[in-house]
Amino acid sequence: MIAKGKVRDIYQVDDNTLLFVATDRISAYDVIMSNGIPNKGKILTKLSEFWFDFLPIENHLIKGDIFQKYPQLEPYRNQLEGRSLLVRKLKLIPLEVIVRGYITGSGWKEYQKSKTVHGIPIGDVVESQQITPIFTPSTKAEQGEHDENITKEQADKIVGKELCDRIEKIAIDLYTKARDYAATKGIIIADTKFEFGLDGDNIVLVDEVLTPDSSRFWNATKYEVGKSQDSYDKQFLRDWLTSNGVAGKDGVAMPEDIVTETKSKYVEAYENLTGDKWQE
Repeated sequence: MIAKGKVRDIYQVDDNTLLFVATDRISAYDVIMSNGIPNKGKILTKLSEFWFDFLPIENHLIKGDIFQKYPQLEPYRNQLEGRSLLVRKLKLIPLEVIVRGYITGSGWKEYQKSKTVHGIPIGDVVESQQITPIFTPSTKAEQGEHDENITKEQADKIVGKELCDRIEKIAIDLYTKARDYAATKGIIIADTKFEFGLDGDNIVLVDEVLTPDSSRFWNATKYEVGKSQDSYDKQFLRDWLTSNGVAGKDGVAMPEDIVTETKSKYVEAYENLTGDKWQE
């Protein structure tokens, strides 16, 4: 293992190839819960594969049967099957590339204080209102540390303005295409986080893509501007943590009803977006 993220474990299988393994761990407020969501890693893997195929950008995925390509993985089939992706090893761009198309979450909190989101002035809006998509990056923290919201100017200093400008345009274009598709499936994508790598000068889409872990998905039929929304994503868990006064605390175990309800939301999002019935 070369890295252990909040949700994914990463292994190097040869000089140019990595194995991403999506576990059933779940985190909220940058803290991993002490229990997980059964088969969550498989749902995230299948949904990421769907979006990698859908989005018009080069990505890091290596298609094919991982056990045929690397027979040494066969003894671990039970742990890996359905929750693993073979990917190209690339130079990562050290930013969380967040695009917001609705005013919610930390963006709404900042707006209430300063009428800005990540330092960007926003006109008169109410909670959950749709806005022109904006690029609102954050730092990419090590495990155990917190991502920090930064301005576009700060991101320019981290990766260089020319590259940051390219990332901003690509990310907003990808978000817009995904948002418009999801709208036809009854889902609002309020915001999402992309990650990118470099293959020479080419910007490549990496990590997970448009999953309930990296995005806010809302049920379009229940959407009402001016309030918080019914959510398919981790917001359900975040709300439970907040209401019980344990948001951001270590060692928190989810009760069984929260586990069951959270999983049902992941499954519903997967089925609505892909049109496929989820199979355990």
